[in-house]
Amino acid sequence: MPSVPWLEVLFVFLFSGVLPSHPLQEVHVSRETIGKISAASKMMQCSAAVDILFLIDGSHSVGKGSFERSKHFAIMVCDALDINPERVRVGAIQFSSAPHLEFPLDSFSSQQEVKAKIKRMVFKGGRTETGLALKYLLRRGFPGGRNASVPQILIVITDGRSQGHVAVPTKQLKERGVTIFAVGVRFPRWEELHRLASEPREQHVLMAEQVEDATNGLLSTLSKSAVCTVASPDCKVQPHPCERKTLETVRELVGSVLCWRGSRRSDAVLAALCPFSSWKRVFITHPATCYRTTCPDPCDSQPCQNGGTCVPEGLDRYHCLCPPAFGVGANCAPKLSVECRIDVLFLLASSAGTTPEGFLRAKAFVKRFVQASLSEDSRARVGVARYSGELAVAVPVGEYQDVPDLLRSLDGVPFSGGATLTGSALRRAAELGFGSAARTGQDRPRRVLVLLTESPSQDEVAGPARHARARELLLLAVGTEAVRAELEELTGSPERVLVYAGPQDLFRRVPELREKLCSRPQPGCRTQSLDLLFMLDASASVGPENFAQMQSFVRSCMLQFEVNPDVTQVGLVVYGSQVQTAFGLDAHLTRAAVLRAMSQAPYLGGAGSAGTALLHVYDKVMTVQRGARPGVPKAVVVLTGGMGTEDAAVPVQKLRNNGISVLVVGVGPVLREALRRLAGPRDALIHVATYADLRYHQDTLIHWICGEAKRPVSLCKPSPCLHEGTCVLQNGSYRCECQDGWQGPHCGNRSLRGDAPKARGSRREPAGGQ
Repeated sequence: MPSVPWLEVLFVFLFSGVLPSHPLQEVHVSRETIGKISAASKMMQCSAAVDILFLIDGSHSVGKGSFERSKHFAIMVCDALDINPERVRVGAIQFSSAPHLEFPLDSFSSQQEVKAKIKRMVFKGGRTETGLALKYLLRRGFPGGRNASVPQILIVITDGRSQGHVAVPTKQLKERGVTIFAVGVRFPRWEELHRLASEPREQHVLMAEQVEDATNGLLSTLSKSAVCTVASPDCKVQPHPCERKTLETVRELVGSVLCWRGSRRSDAVLAALCPFSSWKRVFITHPATCYRTTCPDPCDSQPCQNGGTCVPEGLDRYHCLCPPAFGVGANCAPKLSVECRIDVLFLLASSAGTTPEGFLRAKAFVKRFVQASLSEDSRARVGVARYSGELAVAVPVGEYQDVPDLLRSLDGVPFSGGATLTGSALRRAAELGFGSAARTGQDRPRRVLVLLTESPSQDEVAGPARHARARELLLLAVGTEAVRAELEELTGSPERVLVYAGPQDLFRRVPELREKLCSRPQPGCRTQSLDLLFMLDASASVGPENFAQMQSFVRSCMLQFEVNPDVTQVGLVVYGSQVQTAFGLDAHLTRAAVLRAMSQAPYLGGAGSAGTALLHVYDKVMTVQRGARPGVPKAVVVLTGGMGTEDAAVPVQKLRNNGISVLVVGVGPVLREALRRLAGPRDALIHVATYADLRYHQDTLIHWICGEAKRPVSLCKPSPCLHEGTCVLQNGSYRCECQDGWQGPHCGNRSLRGDAPKARGSRREPAGGQ
């Protein structure tokens, strides 16, 4: 036989790379709708009585990575379940070569326990015996369940590659009333998932890899049977076109090659053309319909102007991401109102303490303000001055009406360095910064000086600030937390100070400054006599940052009151690890002193007791001996996060019985029942969602306080009589009947003889001319 080369037929297998993140189920909707689907999955809750069993594939075909994603999906579903022995029960079985009960439905009674157990589940590996797992359920039922007295829901999480038959046990489970969801993982066989799923199959087949979409789909289906509900009645389940993909291996004929074959003849071979094929892994698509819940959000109305991006925050709140020229104000509203007729001088610290970087930040802030606030129609005029040891007016007020020219002029303002003489600069700016215009009275625009500094002053500022205000200047200040107290003293009010934490936070103050420039403060009940006490929760449940926001809110409220011994007296109590009187009613005689003292109130931490704090107020603060005035209305405003108020119902009623009004301001997303009980029969309660939202409720609080200031009072509540003396009303006044051993107008003096008769005190007139 001749010598010939042996040629083998070459079979080439080509497998295309498949990214693990490749979506095997896609809902064909806009990005906005995908965001709404994701958000709605977190707003659904299932509280009806139901037994839910997870049947999780732990075989080798699924793999450990997809097993972990299956667990993650189960945990996400549990986030929406009101797990409780009387309502939702949850259990889990892992199956591979054989089913393994991870935990029955009656094992755990809380969401946290179930989620923790699912997290601890360990991947077992083995064959994919889905049929055996279903037969296990047919024999045993739902382990720990309620025997079909409540709906039974089976959630099978698998790749659909069972090595046994599933059709018969699936049918038998459905005949017993079990609702089956088939949730795919990795590269699922959709046809098997459809055999597993209940009718309508489109609503019971999901993909666990897209966890928020799958969670929404499952809960949407359950909401149709009233097992689950959505937070808002405006949310709707809607069909969307979607596409499911299967990864298949297909044979593809490429062509033919010459090959040699043997022959019956011993001395011959035959040459022939043999087919040449390649094998590829490809995605086969299956059109489908996916049912998902979406909720309307506040961005649907496109509230953000000037190219701003709307970012929803729940069902009814949003914020706008604005272009640089428009700051971050509400709705990116860009300009000062045409009616706002003002001259603004920005006074920039250019000292060594501020640093060149801080000076550049201040210039960038002014530029951002100019871009966002000035227009051709604006009646505002802007100037810029810098200072260190001396004042230099870089851009006189009104010199530039064209915004680009003004911005170029700002770029040329240099950093100087040197001492930080804020007081001297303030005095000079008040005298020279606004030019020598002769306009006066109604013809003159409002004049505003805006100070920007990060460095404490090296000279006195209170006197120059009074000088500036005497020249009818409105003083506003922008600075860091390190100079807050000085800026509040300089401007005369925390309401006129904008504090920032960093460069980006500084730019967020542009719209806030714009608002202050054109706003006119509305007076509260300045002429009413009132003893007013604020009681602040300074416990660990509030935290130091939220406590600081409460302080700022209270200081802002105080701007509406005239503080002096004849009109309004103010006190402050804080409570946490202990109860502490920060200052009593008669401790400070001016509003400025009260504002300073409020900013110095300590954060205490620890566990707080509102009941103990209210008893402290009753015994040691709201008494005539501690500065409370007879015949003057008295009000206590309690600001709390709601923790530690369970013991406060009796003390708060004790205060009210003694003629002292109590208002509770409760902060938190959920209004606690203990706070409701404190409100009393007159519903003296303000509920605030977050500490940052306190400012939106200032008008409501002031209205309540002013209403209490006008209520009729009794001269004997609280009693002005000491040592258990009895207060007796008499002809528009009162007198004290003293116990044995005491005498004097208020029973404050010991009698000379222990057996002396009760002394009658002098007739007293009410304070405040009442």
